[in-house]
This record gives sequence, structure tokens and C-alpha cells, in this order.
Amino acid sequence: MQQRMYDVLKKYWGYESFRPLQKEAILSILEERESLTVLPTGGGKSLCFQLPALLKDGMACVISPLIALMKDQVDGLKDMGISAAYLNSSISLTEERAVIDSIRMGKIKLLYISPERLQKETMIRLLKSAGVSFFVIDEAHCISHWGHDFREDYRNLGIIKETFEGIRIHAFTATATVEVRKDIIEQLAFNDPETQIGSVDRPNLIYRVMLRTNIIKQITDVLMRHPDEAGIIYCLRRDDVENVSAKLNDLGFKNIPYHAGMTDSARHLHQDRFVREEVDIIVATVAFGLGIDRSNIRFVIHAAMPKTIEHYHQETGRAGRDGLASYCYMFYGGMDYRTWSYFLKNSPSRETMKAKLGAIYNFCTKPGCRHRIFANYFGQSYKKTSCEACDYCLNELEMVEDPLLLGQKILSCVVRVRERRGFGFGADHIANVLRGNSTERITGRGHQNLSTFGIMPEASIPFIRYMIEQLIGQGFLLREGEFSTLSVTPSGRELLSGDATPLLVKPMIAAKKKEIQKKAREKKERDWAGMDQKLFELLRKKRAELAGKHGVPAYIIFGDKSLKDMALTKPVTREAFAAVFGVGEHKLKIYADTFIQVISNHN
Repeated sequence: MQQRMYDVLKKYWGYESFRPLQKEAILSILEERESLTVLPTGGGKSLCFQLPALLKDGMACVISPLIALMKDQVDGLKDMGISAAYLNSSISLTEERAVIDSIRMGKIKLLYISPERLQKETMIRLLKSAGVSFFVIDEAHCISHWGHDFREDYRNLGIIKETFEGIRIHAFTATATVEVRKDIIEQLAFNDPETQIGSVDRPNLIYRVMLRTNIIKQITDVLMRHPDEAGIIYCLRRDDVENVSAKLNDLGFKNIPYHAGMTDSARHLHQDRFVREEVDIIVATVAFGLGIDRSNIRFVIHAAMPKTIEHYHQETGRAGRDGLASYCYMFYGGMDYRTWSYFLKNSPSRETMKAKLGAIYNFCTKPGCRHRIFANYFGQSYKKTSCEACDYCLNELEMVEDPLLLGQKILSCVVRVRERRGFGFGADHIANVLRGNSTERITGRGHQNLSTFGIMPEASIPFIRYMIEQLIGQGFLLREGEFSTLSVTPSGRELLSGDATPLLVKPMIAAKKKEIQKKAREKKERDWAGMDQKLFELLRKKRAELAGKHGVPAYIIFGDKSLKDMALTKPVTREAFAAVFGVGEHKLKIYADTFIQVISNHN
């Protein structure tokens, strides 16, 4: 059995070996044991159910949440010579009848449908007549109330076990906390399932988190580090998307916007242009991304803080799916926390979501290894002493020399202004008192007479505000009410008495930014060592041409990892081309001559 697995892996995918936990997940399906598999984005979870579908009799049925996700996977399978189809609202009645006829004739090995379609009696009858080999629940975190993309129709998938007696179910997702995993198992009525929980860590992703100041300048600084590379810029609101997109285009950074306020046709057009590599930068709300499998996304920028660590992990996970080094930048502000809190005001799971919001705000404001924080959040240990892939572990953050004293000054000021008037004040007012600015508001309340007035005269207002945000994020201060007034928490009282110490980071200075940029250039040079970059660009151009001709995303033809292998080994025979990473029998047959010609002409 295992030899057949490797034969199929090489024949269709062009790979010689499995990634971590893929083999175990495949064996669970082949041995007909219910299973839950959690693999990070880019970990190859789709292969875990696509490959065994080819080894089992009948047709595998995949429940998937999005049309784009179904289309990408089916296009990819067809390009490898595997018979696959989907039934959803995007196809015509004629196309639907053709798919149904193919199912009845036993010609389809993998069928993708939505959870809503599975509720229809006609669909149930069709599947019962087709001889389903097994069911897959893709993006299974959608089942759980604890999940970050909960969908009510996913909650009803427990009916599969009752309706299709004896047919096994296998759940797959990229992000799931311990609570989410328990909920998935309970809702699908699993009985002692096999569980494969992969490491959530993506060591090829480099994380940097910074306070938002001038967001357009901050974004353009990043874009200049990544010329001619693909990236996603996430914004919080639709208006932000339009504003950022327009300003970047005016500055010469070609991009397209994407948000839920656009028409369906405009969204689909922009998504297609991005995945076909007609444009490399897309500015979007979180409405964009699920199911986007462009493997060569080299950076993801968050222009505001996401609402949960799950969302952030999933969104940044769209970078570097080919395993090559990729960069994740987040620019956050205290206003982000307030905005998300407002959105959650009427949420039925408000308390749960508020705790998750607190966790992501803490991630932003408390310095530490970003990779370790992710692992711990998802209930996993992290054994490395340094990830060497985040701002903290790369020593890019300059720590405050005496954080206890600085924290005590700020908290003392918060206490003093409350004592004087009996109510609190916001961060701007506190910063002005500490710096000794005799504003009209300060003198009108007599705060120039406080002992804390002017005790931080050398510090700038942005510096003090940055310190305040970190103290809030670490739980020493609380921002509350309509006017965002500050108060000291029980943990803050411990800080005032010297029994707790904050971790405070200084704002990044220009010299430090230049040092970081230099390191990034050096790393890029190391990544490209020995590789013919000009040939790579020619291969990339040919890939885009073929993608346009076939009407599929460019990465479905070949991923960047395959193109880089070609640019390194320069195969000019079919035998040599067959050894390129990701070249299976079908791709060898239909693409070898075309790409060999490009390589030969270049040589």
C-alpha cells in the first residue's frame, strides 16, 4: 500500500517524499479510520485527501466553503490529469448536467460541493447512487462556534454519519485551537478518531509588528523592499482599502482593490488578475484570501490589527506557501482595539471574541518571539530558544533601559489625574501632563500642579503614547468608556509597588530601519545564490502566458519552487525535466517541451 502511495505521489504531483503528517493522514483514510488533520497553510493538507481518492474505489466528496476554493482545487487537479469537478452556483445548468452525467458514469474521482448543497435531497440521492468512497470536511474550523470563520450550515454536517451509514468522514483545517478541535469532533460525532496535529509554526515567515504612524509611508517603505514581488495589503475597512489603493497607485505602486462592497463581477475580475499574476499587489479587506493558493506571495502587510490571532495566523499564512522566505508586517494602533470592540458590541459570542481580541492586542504590544506566541496560543510547545525569524529574535527591537521606572511614572500620572478630579482622562492628556505641556485643558484642570507634571520632558508625545499602548496591551492599564479614559488595573498596582515589570520597546529609528533593509537584501542574495534570475523571470513570463491561455491561476501551471529548480538545474531534456520539483507525468507531457525551449533559448 505504501509503495502505491509513493508511486501516485510521483506520478501526479511530481514529489519524491511526503511532508510531515501527510503520510499518516493518508493512511487514516485508506484504513477507513475517522480523522481530524490540522496542518498549517502551506503544509499540503489538500494532498492528504486527494491522493487517497485515487487509490480507493468510488468518488470522494469534499465539502468546501467557497466557490473560489473549489475552483482552484479542481483546476489544479485537472492540470495534473486527475478527474475532478464541482457543483455550485457558479456553473450553468448545462454544465451541472454534464457533471452529474459524469458522476453517474463513474468518471469523477473527487467532487467538491458546499455544505448547503448537501442539505438537498436530490444531492443526497445522487451521492448515494455514485458510491462515495469517503467524505472530506475542508476548512473544518467553520464548524465550531469557537472558530474564526463559523458557518451555520457547517454545524449541520453531523447528518452525514446518519445519512451515509458506514462511509467515513475526515476533517481538515489549517488553524484550530484545542477548543475548536474538540468542537469539530463532537459536532461530526466522531468516535475515537485519528488526530494528526501539525506544528502551527511556519519557520519561513518573518514577522514584524510596529506601531502605526504614517501608514502610507510605512507601506511604501515595505514595497520598496519587495520590488516585483507579490503581496497582499490588508485594511480594516472598505474605505481604507479604496484610500490606500488609490494613494499607492498615485505613487506608482500598481495595485488593485478588493472588498465586499464591490460588485461580484469586479471582485472576481480583481481576484483573477491577482492569481494569474497580471498584477502583483492587491489591497483588500479580510473578505479576500480564503482559497487563494498563489504560492509566490512574498509579503503580507496588515495596515491595522486583525481581530484574532487565528485570523492573523491564517492571513499571514497566505505568504510563502512554496516554503521560501516571506515577510509579514503589521502596523497597529490603539484605535484598532476600539474599532473591533465596537463591532463586537452586539455579537452573541461577545465575551469569547473580546478575549481573543485581547490576545491579539497583547501579541502586538508585548515583545516576545512571535513564533513562540503562535505555538503557545494553539496549545503547542516551541522548543527553539530563538526563531531567528521575527523582529524580537532578530534583535530589531530596542528595549527601554528601565521599564519599571518608566511604567511607574506613567501609571502614577494616571492615578494622580483621577485623584484630582474623580474621573479619568485619555492617553493624549496623560502624555501632555507627563511631558509638561501646558495645554489649555491641563491648566483648566490644574494638572500643571501635579507631581507628575513634566517628569518626562525629554520624551516626545508619540514616544509616550507608544509606551501607554504597550502598558494597556500588557494589562497594566485599562482603556474604557466612550472617551477611552485610562485607569490602573490590579496588575498595574503591582507594577506601582515594584512587584511586576513591563517589557517596553522603543519606537524604531531610521538607522535601525536601514540596518533591517540591509539584512533583508543580504538574505535575498543568499536565497538566490547560484540561481539564474534572468532565466527565472523568462520562465515566470512563460508560465503567465500559459495560465492566460488555459484560464487558470499561474501557480497551477507551476509554483515558484519549480521555476527556481528549473533556473538552477537548467534541464534541456525530458528526462532531466522529469526530475524538476513538482513535475508529474501529466505536467511532463503537456509542459516539458515549452519550458525546455525557454531554457535552451536562454542558454
